[in-house]
Amino acid sequence: MKAIIAAAGTGGHINPGIAIANKIKEKEKNSEIIFIGTDRGLENDLVPRAGYELKRIDAHGIERKLNIQNFKNLYATFKSIGEAKEILTRFKPDVVIGMGGYICVPVVIAAKKLNIPVVLHESNAFPGIAVRLFKNKADKILVGFEDAKKRLENKENVVVTGNPIRIKKLELSKEEKIKIIESVGLKSDKPVVLAFGGSQGAQSINRSLLEIIVNKKNKDYQIIWAAGPNQYEDIKIKLKEVNMDIDNLEKVKILPYIYNMEEMMNACDLVVSRSGAMTITEISVVGKPAIFIPFPFATENHQEYNAKVLENVGAAKIILNKDLNSESLGKTISKLISNKKELEQMGKNTSKVVRKNVEDTIYKEIKETIKDK
Repeated sequence: MKAIIAAAGTGGHINPGIAIANKIKEKEKNSEIIFIGTDRGLENDLVPRAGYELKRIDAHGIERKLNIQNFKNLYATFKSIGEAKEILTRFKPDVVIGMGGYICVPVVIAAKKLNIPVVLHESNAFPGIAVRLFKNKADKILVGFEDAKKRLENKENVVVTGNPIRIKKLELSKEEKIKIIESVGLKSDKPVVLAFGGSQGAQSINRSLLEIIVNKKNKDYQIIWAAGPNQYEDIKIKLKEVNMDIDNLEKVKILPYIYNMEEMMNACDLVVSRSGAMTITEISVVGKPAIFIPFPFATENHQEYNAKVLENVGAAKIILNKDLNSESLGKTISKLISNKKELEQMGKNTSKVVRKNVEDTIYKEIKETIKDK
């Protein structure tokens, strides 16, 4: 198979694209795959690191307001259709796979002009503008959640496959869990809350957690907290101002970044995080109860829709960003941690939204799309 994957901007678009590419390579070792992105997003790090070639075009997202920069971006994106068309003409792919976002617009338009089959993947519960724009033109749209299919009017070309992710459920023994928790200097005698706000951290979550720690409100639980590389040093300084050492906190371990997230997520008792599509999917697969604080500025407020997927099946609690503070977060954590039966049931409820064999299903749908053409 020869495939072009359009993925740009954030890990939420790029990592699922890489997972799909890896599955194609696993199934067809002689397959040829290239990515199309821009020169600005995380694709410039993640795609080459994964071993794939990245071609760049000058596409841009468009803001919903009138200004000179917006017109410039619109013009550049329109011009990038020609750039995409040139890449597709030279490579001659069997299929173009779009992972959502603005990069899909010029690439899909170019593919349709050249009569190349198009498969789109939408990871969020509320489909983005690009996917909604091409819902009638794409040969197939693969979605992560049932809610997304409903919002695409249950069209025949929409298939619920789930989201491809790297984190899996581990069947850890009690001893293995203890070893993971103790590896960061915590003890195994109290429940563990795993908190993070994405790869760069989340200021509002960090602010609330800091107050909980400074006021020692986590007497009944421990915290493993990925603060984000940029915010870690600020938190270190703020703790020092109240005579607290970031490396010697009682029942708390603060890290810039968690590299063994799969182990930590499997070993913890409760997750506190934003609600990006990949995070929602990972938490569901691992089977953990969660408290979600949706990012309020996400396009189409899609993080709140994502969080509701798990809230609706009794697997998560939601605190809106405007209502988030140390008191609201602390009370919600304490209430859940004190009720072990509720926590366990919330974890089990995640199974109601989990899809199995996601990558295999996606590969099958791509193959069928090519065959139908």
